[in-house]
Amino acid sequence: MNVALDARQLACERDDRWLFESLDLHVGDGDILRIEGANGSGKTTLLKMLTAQLSPQAGTLTWHGRPLARARDAFFRALLYIGHAPGVAAALTAEENLSWSAAMAGIKASPAEIERSLAAVGLAGFENLPAQQLSAGQQRRIALARLELMKRPLWILDEPFTAIDRDGVAWLERRIATHCEEGGAVILTTHHTFQANDRVTSVVLGVAD
Repeated sequence: MNVALDARQLACERDDRWLFESLDLHVGDGDILRIEGANGSGKTTLLKMLTAQLSPQAGTLTWHGRPLARARDAFFRALLYIGHAPGVAAALTAEENLSWSAAMAGIKASPAEIERSLAAVGLAGFENLPAQQLSAGQQRRIALARLELMKRPLWILDEPFTAIDRDGVAWLERRIATHCEEGGAVILTTHHTFQANDRVTSVVLGVAD
């Protein structure tokens, strides 16, 4: 795995107010970067900038030293992004949702791989149930099963611990740690306190007015 995402002097203005400015970030192999801040401080906006969904009002983003705009293909091949909402289709089963997510990412996943990924997040036995019949935590687990199925070095996750129970939290923390031990990197927004905190670097965005 090889990660090198750099942000220099990033800034974002909303409604005549700076959410953040002059923000520098570097994420490399093995890093966990936690973005913290009050509601409305720009955490999700920052993640959308780091995933090239939004353009910053100021500053630069580079991937392995190249401007992100010119390295988009390589960057997206390395990126796995999971947003704040689970992003699952209510009428589709857990298996169908994960298969669809893989196809959208250009990944060919066998039924056995999908089944193993769902089992890893605690959804064994629920594979063929429509997502609308599952709890909010189980729907979140469908999204998190992408972490098992899609081998991407850079994970950017918006509040991934939301709605999952204690066992799910423990699994996700272990999975993030393992990913980084193997050379991957994670950027996430969360209020969760990691048990093993030595890898975690935090950036706190300003408190909203």
